Amino acid sequence: MIVKTKHFGEIDLAEDKVLTFDNGIMGFEGCKRYTILYNNESGERPVISWLQSLDEQELALPVINPLVVREDYNPLVEDELLAGIGELTEENQIIFITLTVPKDLTKMTANLKAPIVINADTRKGCQIVAENPDYIVKYPVYERFAKAKQEKEGKTC
Repeated sequence: MIVKTKHFGEIDLAEDKVLTFDNGIMGFEGCKRYTILYNNESGERPVISWLQSLDEQELALPVINPLVVREDYNPLVEDELLAGIGELTEENQIIFITLTVPKDLTKMTANLKAPIVINADTRKGCQIVAENPDYIVKYPVYERFAKAKQEKEGKTC
């Protein structure tokens, strides 16, 4: 199917790349269909991807693997919050957190409090609220990214 996207123009998307969020995501409950997009010609998945709504062209959220932000990330949630997406295993579970990227990149934050959980087998997803008291909505990430970039550049020299 041909879909219009915010950052990638029109793309041809295979049906097996459509993710369904029965309850939408917070603030966008009416948008139920999404896909994960990334711009990388090498074929490797980049650090930041996009959760692109298929129902609303202008809705595309930058998302990232939470382990890039916090290696000890392990959200505590009630099992019934995940029941609607099918049985999760280490092999089929994908977790993302959303990023807020303002014009001043030093103020970039990640939402550790409300991760997005996807079951790759059922292609169903949901956004839940973690019970962990130390997970906040606006977790600063710029310094972590800058340090990782320095380390990567230092290894290639």
